[in-house]
Amino acid sequence: MNRTKDSSTSLRIAIQKSGRLTDKTINLLHGIGIEFDNYKRNLMVKTRNFDVELLLLRDDDIPEYVQDGICDLGFVGANEVFEKDADVSVLRGLNYGRCRLSIAAPKNGDLQVAEDFEGKTIATSYPFLTNKFFEDQGVNVDLVEISGAVEITPQLEVADAISDLVSTGGTLIANGLQELFTILESETKLIQTNKELSPGKQKLVEKFLVRIDGYQQAKKSRYIMMNAPEDKIELIKDIIPSMKSPTIVPLAKTQMVAIHTVIPYDKFWQVMEELKSAGASDIVMLPIESMIL
Repeated sequence: MNRTKDSSTSLRIAIQKSGRLTDKTINLLHGIGIEFDNYKRNLMVKTRNFDVELLLLRDDDIPEYVQDGICDLGFVGANEVFEKDADVSVLRGLNYGRCRLSIAAPKNGDLQVAEDFEGKTIATSYPFLTNKFFEDQGVNVDLVEISGAVEITPQLEVADAISDLVSTGGTLIANGLQELFTILESETKLIQTNKELSPGKQKLVEKFLVRIDGYQQAKKSRYIMMNAPEDKIELIKDIIPSMKSPTIVPLAKTQMVAIHTVIPYDKFWQVMEELKSAGASDIVMLPIESMIL
């Protein structure tokens, strides 16, 4: 596919039409203030308040559309990017849609280490990555490309083992399989075409990334407020893993202050007891919609 060089400033962004990444991608776009409707009924959606149009595609088509410049950006799993060996730039990892591409075989069977797979048949929807993995191991395998229900192929004697995406591992267990090797750890990526963008489009990409970064940082952070004695300020400041110096406001009560700051969410519960022991009281934690650093 080839696309004539576009001097317009409107960005075209590919997202998965339906699947495990769709809802979280839509929530992210809404979370960064991108407004649009009717994405379930249309293949192309124009946003109302940002110069962007969304193209809704099958996830395995997205890397090629971005590679060829049909779309400027794309939200897609790393597994699809690397399976297609796409010539694109990965701009951000997005911390959702996590899974792994793994080799699995019948539990307690003869296939346990890489050498055991010599001459065996593997069913997969990811032939490129699977073949590369075994080539790197110096093992020759036969691949059967399957588009769905890969996990049942050993029971049907179509294949000796499988290479498939795994999230919790429950489907493997239900089909009597054990996970042996991980080929690739995957999550949703924001990718960009390597075709030249117009200056207007490049500015839009930069604005888009500022919003993405603010949204991601907010998801990992919490705004906290507390009251404390004035003479405990330095001790509390040493305890708080804040991004910057906290805001300190005198209270009506003599020798008491309110301390406001932003901390990583995963640190809050670790330091809460320390804060209380240091004299902090009325500790409040609030979610943050977004933040610009």
